[in-house]
Amino acid sequence: MFTILGGGLAAFLAPMERAAVEDHLLGFPDADSFAHELRPLVLTAICFLPALGALYYALVRALDRYLIRQFFASFLLCFLTLYAIWTLLDLTDNMGDFKNSGNAGALMTRYYGMLFPLVFVELAPFALLLGLLYALGQLSRSQEIVSMIQTGRGVVRLIFPLAVVGFVASLLCLGFNYQWAPWADGYKESLIEQAREGSTSQARNVVYFHKPGKRIWFVGSFPYHFNKGEPLQNVIVHSFDENGRPHMRLQAAEARWDEETRGWKFNNVELLHLDRRIGPDGPLMPEYELPEGEVAFNDWNELPWKIIKPGLPAENLGIPDLYSWLRLNENEEWVNKRRFLTQWHYRWAQPGICLALVLLAAPLGIVFSRRGAAGGVALAIFLSAGMMFTSTVFLSLGEAGHISPIWAAWGTNILAIVLALVLIQRRLVGRPIYQSLKKLLPF
Repeated sequence: MFTILGGGLAAFLAPMERAAVEDHLLGFPDADSFAHELRPLVLTAICFLPALGALYYALVRALDRYLIRQFFASFLLCFLTLYAIWTLLDLTDNMGDFKNSGNAGALMTRYYGMLFPLVFVELAPFALLLGLLYALGQLSRSQEIVSMIQTGRGVVRLIFPLAVVGFVASLLCLGFNYQWAPWADGYKESLIEQAREGSTSQARNVVYFHKPGKRIWFVGSFPYHFNKGEPLQNVIVHSFDENGRPHMRLQAAEARWDEETRGWKFNNVELLHLDRRIGPDGPLMPEYELPEGEVAFNDWNELPWKIIKPGLPAENLGIPDLYSWLRLNENEEWVNKRRFLTQWHYRWAQPGICLALVLLAAPLGIVFSRRGAAGGVALAIFLSAGMMFTSTVFLSLGEAGHISPIWAAWGTNILAIVLALVLIQRRLVGRPIYQSLKKLLPF
């Protein structure tokens, strides 16, 4: 059943994603085509992940299936609850903008459908944590965990099917992280902007230096569909001569890149010539010019996709765009590569938090005594909050250059896995976990 549903969903989504890739490569021809052409394949793999999980469920034994059912039901309940709370809060903030759009139903469907990968990536780790703690707490209170241990299964054998669920969730987050979750994070503001102002911008306040032409561009608003004729808004261009002295300042309300002439056309232009002199050897005297109609510069060979690249936030780029950016700016000295390299590693590392939280929470949720699991649950939530804080700190340190980008991205996962292994080992030998760690706390 899941295979049929996944195949039908892939048949519907993959052609749409293929068209989106072709449109993207048309606007960004210098992007890495192979990485972007993998997007339909990754999306197809995501569609078949539920079938892969169902296959594992069908192959394991009855006790493993029972554990998976208990865990998955709790996870689904927690995720749907968190998703409903998030939707209500977001809807409260944006309902006015949706109403003003003229077609609130269509915009809301597009908005929340596009945001689902991002919301899943953000909420899945917390839903896994809460769902696992609830499921194991129920099993521990009913003495089912003790009964399973008495059948000859060890703690590791009990945790293994739960870890498989966390691993499948990590694969799903990794697939979303490839393109759709970070892209949705940036595009959601554009949809709200469209509802308010009737237009969308891919980036704002973009600064670009064209070294061969010695020109600095300042772009107030860069549209999403510039390759379909939408103009750049509020553009200022400073040009310099061969000696680095100011040559001209151009300010325009709109700028269009002409694909046929490979040049630029500006509307509502104000020109300030900074190299004009009074007489052959006289002093410099700036001269203003207000040309009528359209002003064209066919010898300006800056490409729009190169102008926008420095203005794209690294947090809103998927793996293909981050890889393309790093490859194109490999030899550039004026751009900050650390932030983009850190985010590229984080795209691969962040989904591992799902598996890490499952391994971290499992030994804390398993209780053999009648005292309950309240202490383990509190400690698990405390440790997971510490993981989120550590992840933010590591990313900031990596982007600032204080630690290596790869350690900034993977450091939290490594610490969590090490701590999870320690907790599992203590649970195996029967030593108390909550009381031992409580002694380390300063309160």
